[in-house]
Amino acid sequence: MGRLVPAVTRALDILELFLDGDGTLSAPDIVRKLQLPRTTVHELVTTLAARSYIAPVPGQPGRYRLGVRPYQLGSRYAEQLDLAAEGQQVARSVAETCDETVHVAILEGTDVIYIAKVDSTHAVRMVSAAGRRLPAHCTSVGKMLLAALPEQELTARIPDDAELTAMTPNSITDPAVLREALAEIRRRGIAVENRESNPDVSCVAAPVRDRTGQVVAALSISVPMIRWSEERRAELEQLAAKGAVELSERLGHRSAV
Repeated sequence: MGRLVPAVTRALDILELFLDGDGTLSAPDIVRKLQLPRTTVHELVTTLAARSYIAPVPGQPGRYRLGVRPYQLGSRYAEQLDLAAEGQQVARSVAETCDETVHVAILEGTDVIYIAKVDSTHAVRMVSAAGRRLPAHCTSVGKMLLAALPEQELTARIPDDAELTAMTPNSITDPAVLREALAEIRRRGIAVENRESNPDVSCVAAPVRDRTGQVVAALSISVPMIRWSEERRAELEQLAAKGAVELSERLGHRSAV
């Protein structure tokens, strides 16, 4: 591997400073934060501004903000992202940590479609496949995705008089009860499925966001009841949330600090 170029490293360090605070900086700010010589900072700032990586802030002499070029590069990066491929990689990492089945799913109408799946190595595991479609209200990923919908859109998809299919005796079939469950999911940021799509399996799920902050998918961990407990559930909730954050970051989302 070749050596790092100091000037390029310093220029990138400057650009990354704009990710914090109000997104504007002066040359003295940069000098103080990076402990670089004033002359070096002046030269780097002049170069970055000339290439549209940063731009002067109107009405604030001497202050800069990100220019149009980082946006253009970010947009091109976003165009090349493949949710299914990125989801498969993150699901594999999560599955290696917990040795349970991990899914990534998206919402289509009132159903979820699994777009990525990694199995556990246990003999007893969930039988499923990428591409499978299930009623959203019966799954942790589906409830997570429904909870992220604006109220008007949720009502359009699942009216108050909707007839919800039951996949198991534990499935939610009353829209009012479903709305109560979704409200709790919004509060906690985690969805739990208690044998609602499979009588022998429980799941937890967390939201996956794109670079705009919109929930575009959900990541779940599914566990046979023989390995399920409240302690295990708490562990898996944290792991699912961590995996969802990682996938969100791969899609360009920047988590709040």
